[in-house]
Amino acid sequence: MPLALTPAELHDFEENGFLLKKGLIPPDWLESLKEDVRDIHDRMARQPMPGIGISWETFPDPNHPKRIKQLMHSEVVSPTINRIIRSDRMLDIIQDLIGPDLSLYHCKLLPKCAEDGTAIPWHQDYAYWKREDNRPLMVNCQFAIDPATLENGCIQFVPGSHKWGLQEHERVQQTFGVFLKGHYYPRPDAVSVEMQPGDGVFFGALIIHGSAPNTCGRSRVMNTAAYNVTGNSMTQCREVLRGRSPEKK
Repeated sequence: MPLALTPAELHDFEENGFLLKKGLIPPDWLESLKEDVRDIHDRMARQPMPGIGISWETFPDPNHPKRIKQLMHSEVVSPTINRIIRSDRMLDIIQDLIGPDLSLYHCKLLPKCAEDGTAIPWHQDYAYWKREDNRPLMVNCQFAIDPATLENGCIQFVPGSHKWGLQEHERVQQTFGVFLKGHYYPRPDAVSVEMQPGDGVFFGALIIHGSAPNTCGRSRVMNTAAYNVTGNSMTQCREVLRGRSPEKK
């Protein structure tokens, strides 16, 4: 099977720990996707769907409208997200990065409302995912539903930090409660990955990343799908998407 990524793209991913793919999602899918998540905060506040998990932003004013910080299992809410994360276009790229035996690890919506979306602290995903029986093989794809800029909280990476190994993280009882010392702050060694709707960025389990709060009047909705090598600790894997069954060795 021909590679979905070029040798240059594979080299960039290996060196930097992340790779931006412009136009990952076709325009017609993008329109359906925007419709799926329209008014998502108010709809989920009125009646959350079964099979999802929601973490809400917290505000000093108890009467402030509810705003989602993280919605787990977003493929349940959006048929288009479900289609995207299973598409050959997506899985071919993931296969180039981690091999043919692919499982879905999780899928979550990350909306940052205008002026309300809070920062995501600097962290490595493997600090959340590490088990005694797994290795940091997992790969994320975060794709943009709205334009993502530094002002509205686009994702930021520290290039090459995936080569540093797992760093010491702090742990507190909150959403995104596993983070590097200092929570979130501007880093001179970080790169902001601004995206247009339909763009996607792929990144591994050890790359240090985070995002600033949304300080502007434009909302920013992203979705992240995480994939694992089948058999690399199935504790959190939802289903096998390609390749061998988890029982095979």
